[in-house]
Amino acid sequence: MTTRNRPFMTSSLAALAIATLPAAVQAQDAQSPQAQADEAPAGGLGEIVVTAQKKAESIQSVPISIAAVGSETLAAYNVTTLQALQGSVPNVQIDNFANTPNNAVFTIRGIGVIEPDPYAGNTVSIVVDGVPQFFSMGALLDTYDTNRVEILRGPQGTLFGANTTGGVVNVVTNQPTGEFGGYVRGTYGNWNRFDINASVEAPLAKDLVSVKVSGIHTQRDGWTTNVWNGEDMGRKNVDAVRGQLYITPSPDLKITLQGEYVEARNGAPIVVNGGLPGEGNYVPEGTFWNGAKLPMYRSPCAVPNQPCKAPDKYFSGNNEVPDQSDMTTKFFIGTIQYDNTPLGDITAITGYKNFTLFEYTDQDGTAKTNNATRRRTRGWQFSQELRSAFSAGDSFNAVAGLFYLKTHYNHYQMYHLDFALPGLVQFNQQFQGTESFSAFLQTYTQITDQLKFSAGIRYTHDEVDARSTLDYGVGAPALTSDNFAVIPTIVVGGQTVQQGRDLRNDPHDIDVGGKKGWSNVGWKIGLDYEVGQNQLIYASWARGFKSGGFTGRIGVAADGDTPYNPEKVDTFEVGLKADFLDRRLRTNFAAFYTNYRDMQVAQIYFDPATNVQGNRILNAAKSEIKGFELEVQAIPVEGLTLRGSLAYLDTKYKSFLYYDPVAAKFIDLKGFALQNAPKWASTLGANFTHEFAGGSSVMADVSWMYTGQKFYTAVVNTPRSSIQPTYYVDALLTYYGPDKRYSIGLWGKNLFDKRYISTVYDSPGYMGLVGYAPPRQFGVTVGYNF
Repeated sequence: MTTRNRPFMTSSLAALAIATLPAAVQAQDAQSPQAQADEAPAGGLGEIVVTAQKKAESIQSVPISIAAVGSETLAAYNVTTLQALQGSVPNVQIDNFANTPNNAVFTIRGIGVIEPDPYAGNTVSIVVDGVPQFFSMGALLDTYDTNRVEILRGPQGTLFGANTTGGVVNVVTNQPTGEFGGYVRGTYGNWNRFDINASVEAPLAKDLVSVKVSGIHTQRDGWTTNVWNGEDMGRKNVDAVRGQLYITPSPDLKITLQGEYVEARNGAPIVVNGGLPGEGNYVPEGTFWNGAKLPMYRSPCAVPNQPCKAPDKYFSGNNEVPDQSDMTTKFFIGTIQYDNTPLGDITAITGYKNFTLFEYTDQDGTAKTNNATRRRTRGWQFSQELRSAFSAGDSFNAVAGLFYLKTHYNHYQMYHLDFALPGLVQFNQQFQGTESFSAFLQTYTQITDQLKFSAGIRYTHDEVDARSTLDYGVGAPALTSDNFAVIPTIVVGGQTVQQGRDLRNDPHDIDVGGKKGWSNVGWKIGLDYEVGQNQLIYASWARGFKSGGFTGRIGVAADGDTPYNPEKVDTFEVGLKADFLDRRLRTNFAAFYTNYRDMQVAQIYFDPATNVQGNRILNAAKSEIKGFELEVQAIPVEGLTLRGSLAYLDTKYKSFLYYDPVAAKFIDLKGFALQNAPKWASTLGANFTHEFAGGSSVMADVSWMYTGQKFYTAVVNTPRSSIQPTYYVDALLTYYGPDKRYSIGLWGKNLFDKRYISTVYDSPGYMGLVGYAPPRQFGVTVGYNF
């Protein structure tokens, strides 16, 4: 049997990929295809090269808490979006809001997205090939032809800028190498899932120009039944293609131009009605509405003052709007790498992205005509980064750079509120532009052979120009109509007068916004010490911040007139990365404490002056977060790799006086837990690889993932906002032909078909908006490499 070297990735799923390939293969870095990690001893654990600090280096020598999920993992488990990694990385939550599935909700160490609309910004930055994704819409990326996903926990403001108070998800696609090759892979699974993805690269001029094209088509039926017509809801149908041109005029100069087009034509967002008797959108179980084929389902939140519970079979309802959610994205990146210049190794990355999202949602999730929305968002971003990596002697090196970002979006939502008054409509428009400039410097000084000091600083100036309008009316046309004229009810001299009105262009009931800029300085200092060979301890202090802005989805004028200010985070972290027993045992540990100030909190409240519900973001709270991540991997015998992780998170408000719109009083939330922050999470896994004579092999893998109870989108942590603990088991069995030329694999996710609540938005008096986690998925995948 041939000995295999296994690189290491820090997660239950991640270890799968590196248990199947030699270290020299897995260590290749996307930006530098020939970069490799050090060879591991025979039968030991190898390492993987990452670019978490804007340079290629071994993951075990990076003094931060980082996980990396490689291409083999993504392919073997048929991961087509980042959301499929939920539960596999300690202290990382990857979700969406129940009624906006296209919006990424990344939460790392208790810090995450608070609002689905773009005005709220991000706390976890998703970076693709060096370009940060400003908008959370569409950020649950399609992970085809991906080299790896790096997840950096904790503030990363020095190297990655603002809006990284929680961390960074760094996605690196497979870059051209200048050599001919490619692959084709097909998958068929339950729920009529069918995927096909492929990639091919062909040199146009040897050692000078090469072109690469990659793409994917993925589709499946939905696993939720519509009680109105008996059909499935939540279908997926996505096509994506990426083209790359790789130009190497000289060994020191590399130019990569890439463009991507993604077309998603999915079913409408699914809202499950978690209403209670007496609430505005409650519909009794067993009743029929509008000629429905099936009776109204039981509310998953039917027991008052108890957490919601997922049923064995998933139901929702849509009788009001088309089953449509269309998103089109165009994304362009130009990268120039010029090494060995008098100014160091120069990197320039230019990015441009635009998208359009258009969708309908039956917001009550029933066959009754209660309320529904039509939403359209158009946005674009342009970014430019210019940086240099340089050194001064053998003991000092640094990365310095400039970054510029400009964005704009416009959004409208037509909202029919028939449950409140037949024909009542609310129309919200948002327009916002953002401009950001920053300069940064990150240094590394080797004080002794074992001790290294790192220090970084970043200055950022952001400006936001925002405007929001809100209109009410009655006699609204159907949501599918492009006629935005309604008949508003106006009271003049005690008499009710009706007149036609275009909600888009006529004078608005509320028209607010403003322009404001903020300047911030973030930094990071740290020490790391090599205790012995492949054994590192480190300590750091990092300050990050999230930009301020204006509320866009308004209820009263005060919501959008006053900007909210940036929030700040200080994180203190200590860690250990160590190999033992001739690299057959690896133990990584990180402990942290975070001081969270001027915390931006989304607040829904009742305004007695106008008798309507308001919505705004406030700098209303201070909180503290502490915890740890422990990740272990071992090779007890040749061919068998065991892995496990344990994460702990203790989050609480230090001060937060919250006005409860239901109780109509202030509540002191000191000591309350933050949202989307489970206290405990863990993973266990085992991988066995056996090679046959002739070069073929078989690989079996099983993983168990646990995520503890958490609260979701209810500031006061109501029972209805509680998400139950989850336990998942995934497994696969794959046969590889000689030299891995071809493969055939069986795979399954959520093998025991556990049914769980994934999201709940608790809106007392209205209803609970519930989302269900995926049921069991399984299938077969066949691949061929050339």
